Amino acid sequence: MAILEVHNIEKHFGPTRVLEDISFDLEKGQALAIIGSSGSGKTTLLRCLNFLETPDQGRIVVGGETLYDADDPATQRESQVRKKRLHFGLVFQSFNLFPQYTALKNVTLAKELLSQERPDFKQNKKAILEEIQAEGRELLAKMGLSDRESHYPCQLSGGQQQRVAIARALALQPDILCFDEPTSALDPELTGEVLKVIRSLAEQKTTMIIVTHEMAFARDVADEVIFMDGGVIVEKGPARQVIEDPREERTRQFLSRYAQEQ
Repeated sequence: MAILEVHNIEKHFGPTRVLEDISFDLEKGQALAIIGSSGSGKTTLLRCLNFLETPDQGRIVVGGETLYDADDPATQRESQVRKKRLHFGLVFQSFNLFPQYTALKNVTLAKELLSQERPDFKQNKKAILEEIQAEGRELLAKMGLSDRESHYPCQLSGGQQQRVAIARALALQPDILCFDEPTSALDPELTGEVLKVIRSLAEQKTTMIIVTHEMAFARDVADEVIFMDGGVIVEKGPARQVIEDPREERTRQFLSRYAQEQ
């Protein structure tokens, strides 16, 4: 059974069609890469999955639970949006860390706030917060940042900030971890350290959706690749097949332009 089912998602901004009839499934433990030129709808798709945007049509199902159905008003209540977002962890292009907090606090903050809703929080506050901090330190250690937990974002390199952002996304144990061009704001020498972390997560069978312009990385790490153009899915298939031997002419043209630009 698929952990994620996306059915016929559409999104318009005024008269502009951004997404049209987007449908795909994602199995638990799979890594899916989404490629395409700027303006093809990749980021908007991630924002719809994370409920930062509301689709105009379609359904989003996670673990058999319908989180959104355009034909069912009960799934569209604003009061439920935060709960739905917990299914997805999102790593943005530009880090989006809180500058006033340390690396550790950036990782633990959301879980600390959510823990205050637990019925036993007042009685066990100290133990609960200590456990959350221990989990945060463990995540930073996995990112190779044990010695940076007390540093503020301005004291970290771009690659280190993005690794803190990945740890933060993992802290709430989402069903699906989403990356929106995670290396686009990084200098070339810092890109490798972030891709290494994502590669490790893929090896650990973390369920992921990765919007990326790194074609070799998509080919080698993703289980499947989707190529989007003009708000539609043009081609979907095994990563190596789509990148090395695409069936669709539009996919071939995109990959040819990409190769010429490198």
